[in-house]
Amino acid sequence: MSKTASGASLADSLRFAFGTLTVLPVKVTRWDRDAARGGMLCAPLAGLVVGAGAALVGMALLAMGAGPLLAAVATAAVPAALTRGLHLDGLADTADGLGSGKPAEDALRIMKQSDIGPFGVITLLFVLLAQVAALAQAYDASWGRGALAAVVSATVARLAL
Repeated sequence: MSKTASGASLADSLRFAFGTLTVLPVKVTRWDRDAARGGMLCAPLAGLVVGAGAALVGMALLAMGAGPLLAAVATAAVPAALTRGLHLDGLADTADGLGSGKPAEDALRIMKQSDIGPFGVITLLFVLLAQVAALAQAYDASWGRGALAAVVSATVARLAL
């Protein structure tokens, strides 16, 4: 079986990436550093699948006669659903911690809390509005441009891992 740069097999790395970054029914069989490293190297592939799913939903809505705004809302919602909102939760936690104006130790404590505060809510609101606005504009230009925006953004976002 082929190995990735991490030392884990490609299959283990892919299972780790999809099993931890998506809701897709993937059985993760290895939970060690090598598998995690390989999984993070494969994270853009998980993003590609999430983005393709989002693009398909948006294009299906456009094909059924929905407008660019509804297609954009659905396209922005699909990654949240397919990732259990993992990226949105992290963004809200970071906004709450940084927005608190507290010393670093207190800000970290705020970020670790399971609830969401006002800075997290406001940040999520504006980020999701910006995503929908950008996708609506892209879909308004052409279905292909909107679909490409969904796929590229989901894939590139996972490159940071």
